[in-house]
Amino acid sequence: MKLKKLKPLTNSYLESIGFTWHTDLDNSSYIADKFVVLNESEAEKFYEATNELYDMFVEAAQFVIDNNLFHELDIPFNLVDIVKKSWEDDVHWHLYGRFDLAGGIDGKPIKLIEFNADTPTSLFEISIIQWAMLKFNGLDEASQFNSIYEALGDNFRRIITLNGDIEKFDEYYEKLNWKILFSSIKGNIEEEHTTKLLQHIASEVGFETEFAFVDEVIFSDDGIIKDDELFEFWFKLIPWEDIAIEEGELALRLTELIENKKVIIFNPAYTLLFQSKGIMKILWDLFPNHPLLLETSFEPLQSKKQVEKMCFGREGANVAIINSDNSLDIKTEGVYENFKPIYQEYVEFPKDEDGNSYQAGVFYAYEACGLGFRKGGKILDNMSKFVGHIVE
Repeated sequence: MKLKKLKPLTNSYLESIGFTWHTDLDNSSYIADKFVVLNESEAEKFYEATNELYDMFVEAAQFVIDNNLFHELDIPFNLVDIVKKSWEDDVHWHLYGRFDLAGGIDGKPIKLIEFNADTPTSLFEISIIQWAMLKFNGLDEASQFNSIYEALGDNFRRIITLNGDIEKFDEYYEKLNWKILFSSIKGNIEEEHTTKLLQHIASEVGFETEFAFVDEVIFSDDGIIKDDELFEFWFKLIPWEDIAIEEGELALRLTELIENKKVIIFNPAYTLLFQSKGIMKILWDLFPNHPLLLETSFEPLQSKKQVEKMCFGREGANVAIINSDNSLDIKTEGVYENFKPIYQEYVEFPKDEDGNSYQAGVFYAYEACGLGFRKGGKILDNMSKFVGHIVE
């Protein structure tokens, strides 16, 4: 694989634009100073693969709903109703998600690893930081597969127009004047600033917006309220499965509000179907041997190197790589061991000369719209680095 060394952005500059999580616990920079070099064909293949995968996920989610397979995907029982309700009504628009992919560079085929459809991270990094690094180094900042900022703006417009005709947003919004409340959990700076970035994009396209930490929000029978003001839309950077498990009463209240058409929530509850890694078993059943997929099962694969991971889990926690002879290669601990496991065929990530693995992340907002990479070991965890890219 080809890498291009760049001058890093200063910490003071990063902090000036709200990016404060630039240094890892070992005092190393979270942002790599070498970018992955792609050609136009490779960038186009990432775009095409991600769009195709999204259509496949939609078909798989419909199959889960039609056949009542929520338990197989480990969907918490107290969210099943809100998942189905949000799926049935077009007003519950999927704003954005991030596909994690192996391959795509150095001649390796693209393979789906998973889809972070509910609360994906790296939004700030891919949409802002890699653009800024190219500009800082005197390079053409347009020389990348990256239109996330614009795509998110257009997708915010679509929550009013509900189709591709975003030109009518101003006309529709003037009649509705619906407002969006953005929320994250207090104490997590990365999530707070990511949420405020999304708020800024929504404000730029014309929405009235406010921000509140989730413990400042009132969930009344009338809807979502902050400071006596009612909001028609609520964006929450809080995983749906966390709401189900840790805030059961809130899950029930949100279900009631959705059923009574009192609020529309982003990302919608049905993204939990995409988020569950169990859906990759459904995908394999529906599209066996598809070139973008890896064999996936709810039972260990026979005589194949594979990855065991939980239906819900983040940052590489509770992941094991198991060799074809059933011996353990490597395993991580975490807090997700109570979720159902899946077994996915192992695939090598592209590697640099130092042996670091590179995983592609492609954001989707109505269509594929931006690429970035994470660099780390065999299992990419919360100490992995963000790596930008340039198309040459």
